[in-house]
Amino acid sequence: MRLARRFSLLASTLCTVLPSLSVAETTGTATTHRKASHEHSAKITNESTARVTTPTSTSSVRKKDNTKALYAADVETVNVSTGTHSTNRKARQSSSPVTVLTAATLRRSGQVNLADSLVRTYASINVQAMAADSAALTSSIQMRGLNPNEVLVLVDGKRRHSTANIVADAGPQFGSTGVDLNMIPANAIDHIEVLEDGAAAMYGSDAIAGVVNIITKKDDHGLHMSAQTGANAYNGDGWQYQLNADGGLKLGEDGYIHLSGQITHTDHYVVKTKDHRLLGYWPDGATTTGYYNGVVANAMKLPLDSNKIMSTPEETRENLAIDFGKKINDDIQFYGLITYAHRYGEAYENYRIPTIAPTYYPAGFSPLETIRENDYAATIGLKGDDFFGFDWDLSTTYGADETKIGNKNTANTGMLSSDCSLDSTSANYSSLGCGWTPTNVRAETYRLAQWTNNLDFRRHFNIAQKVPMLLAFGAEHRLETYDLTAGDAASYLLGGTQGYAGIGPQSAGSWSRDIWAGYVDGDFHPLKNWDLDFAGRFEHYTDVGNAENGKVSTRYDVTRRIAFRGTISTGFRAPTLPEQHYSAMNVDPNGASGLLPVDSAAARTLGASKLKPERSVSASGGVVIEPIRGLHVEADVYQINLRDRIVGGGTVNGNSAISAIEQLGYLLPSNGLIADNVSAYFMTNGASTRTQGLDIKADYTFRFRTAGTLALTLALDLNRTRLHHNALDTNGNPLLNAQNISYITTAYPRSKIILNAFYRYKNWDFNVRETRYGETTSMLTYYDWQNQNTPCASGGKLAYSNTCFNQFKNTPRWMTDIEIGYRFNKNWHMAVGVNNISDVKPRMVAQINNSRGAQPYDQFSLQVPITGAYYYGRLNADF
Repeated sequence: MRLARRFSLLASTLCTVLPSLSVAETTGTATTHRKASHEHSAKITNESTARVTTPTSTSSVRKKDNTKALYAADVETVNVSTGTHSTNRKARQSSSPVTVLTAATLRRSGQVNLADSLVRTYASINVQAMAADSAALTSSIQMRGLNPNEVLVLVDGKRRHSTANIVADAGPQFGSTGVDLNMIPANAIDHIEVLEDGAAAMYGSDAIAGVVNIITKKDDHGLHMSAQTGANAYNGDGWQYQLNADGGLKLGEDGYIHLSGQITHTDHYVVKTKDHRLLGYWPDGATTTGYYNGVVANAMKLPLDSNKIMSTPEETRENLAIDFGKKINDDIQFYGLITYAHRYGEAYENYRIPTIAPTYYPAGFSPLETIRENDYAATIGLKGDDFFGFDWDLSTTYGADETKIGNKNTANTGMLSSDCSLDSTSANYSSLGCGWTPTNVRAETYRLAQWTNNLDFRRHFNIAQKVPMLLAFGAEHRLETYDLTAGDAASYLLGGTQGYAGIGPQSAGSWSRDIWAGYVDGDFHPLKNWDLDFAGRFEHYTDVGNAENGKVSTRYDVTRRIAFRGTISTGFRAPTLPEQHYSAMNVDPNGASGLLPVDSAAARTLGASKLKPERSVSASGGVVIEPIRGLHVEADVYQINLRDRIVGGGTVNGNSAISAIEQLGYLLPSNGLIADNVSAYFMTNGASTRTQGLDIKADYTFRFRTAGTLALTLALDLNRTRLHHNALDTNGNPLLNAQNISYITTAYPRSKIILNAFYRYKNWDFNVRETRYGETTSMLTYYDWQNQNTPCASGGKLAYSNTCFNQFKNTPRWMTDIEIGYRFNKNWHMAVGVNNISDVKPRMVAQINNSRGAQPYDQFSLQVPITGAYYYGRLNADF
């Protein structure tokens, strides 16, 4: 009832403000409305149709005037492909909500990363405030409150391979290996189509929360370059720069090749903190291992902000894309896309005080987790338009992500310990010797690859010469492989290296599976203004069995200014190979956490069972209106019932966790270890949830006779997820505790509003964006400053408890972004801007929930970022 009252209040507010809120298609902002057009008899041509099965050139409809190029193409001329097999449907004609984000919209976000650009410009997409360990080195988006694994990413309608770098730490993104959008060069993008609906019946696994379809540039002319640099001025760090260049060439008279290259560098942004261990004081009963507690005589004075764990990684990334196409004859075209990206990154781990490895680091040390990554993909295909009257598309796509995780500025304290033994029969045996340690190791290597082959057919019919129909059907085969290679021996022996323990031989292996799929889709027009779409899909996985999914979508245009639409669909997501087989150890200064492979004996001891696919039932309905000419408004409600969600569960602490970890073959370091701060967990089908929400979008443009144009947009997402079932393990215990539940239900903002104004006058352009993030709620652990004698109501002690938590609310936050641009001539444009001009940051947690004083914010919240204000300048050149 409370949610309904809020919906009602928002609706009444919108009725007041919407007449002045809108955006023109020609300004390169999002378009979401639909016209009452139902032309389904058009043949496939080599025009600007960006569709699922036909990634063809868009050069014929994009603005060729370089003066206009900065602001992006007229999105009304772009036929969308996402969520439909039709060839001539605009975003404003869809039966499901589809939004187009142009390259200009993304550029004006001021972000150098594509994922961050989407967060700034799209209300239903968010990212975690700060990922931990190796997850900090990969960017994953969440949509409609669900996990990154439940968002399908396409590139020119083809399934994109996901990252090999799994999120192994507990949190909202636990277990995910989503597509790393930052490995795609942003300057290769013409526009992005976002489908806000379940689409597993069309695309298969993962399309539960929605679909992000990236359409690349296919111009055969022009050269575009840009350079951007900036920093987090108030903090004095986080410097970034990016260099971009892309251009097109003709391949004969009827072909094109478009090349895009990008170099990006980002320095660390470090939150200023005070390490509890270095303060020289602590509350009564605290478990803090103080450096000034008298254990070390005449201790040196160390900077209080030595712990840099709450920070963003330093990263250097090079991206390349080659898009090409050429006619073989009048009926057949050859096309392809090649992308490559290389990344090197470093992320801080917790600071180790001087007593940990004094012979190597007399002033203490901060281990750095590193990543060396190569990501590549290639698509080649043939398409034609007259195979027994059918349009057809035959393609093959191979993509892979190869990642080496390292650990530098570290030490293996087990090898330095007096317990280290050269006796091969000893439990503390070191095959590398004792009394020394490497300081730079490779912790693990993994590779995840997908080879996808598609054959699609499509044809228009008229049933009984009366009812227009589009019939589409096709087949897909996908081979997935996953390789996990053990790290250097020093990374895992005797407890492993500090900061990040490597993977041992017992966790290594190679796995693969085949997926066979077929689909059929029928799009009917029983009446002139009524569209009815039925789709079904069958998939067979060689490791998890079969899946059948269906979808029914409909839309009715009452008049040219009002239409109603709705969709009911079923969906599924198969467990990924990393979810089934990955394991990891994370060792901090006085504790550890171990992710156990779900199929291991150690995990089964804790109650684990074989993973099965997630299943969903989604329903959505909405209205699309144009109350006055140029004012476009749409509102859609949605509900996603998701059962057998794969989440982190079965978490145990203390001696049970230590036993499970040691059963897996790992030996924990004894130096300063607190048993209650050791946890073990696994992945499980542990929850059933219901996600409900409302999306509202509106746009309008004022065109002043002598004073330029003002484009206004509004986007609102209300989102709520509730737990409906908490599964039990084989020992009869609930799989999810209160903290795990909060990760999947309340870490995502209850609401997000984006208000954008883009004003253009003569050679000047101004963009102002206001973003409001709603409340998030987390259940926080009690850490070192909690009195260790305080009991937990459910048993045991409050400190490091796995059942008693402190509820923390990140209250709503507003952020303001401003950009000012000036065009010197048709070739050169400059812009300066600031994101989050008021330096708004998340609310700070209590010291008893601030681990070692170095994590003052809730890192699991998907609300405002931790980085504060960012100032930047950008120079664009178009020829």
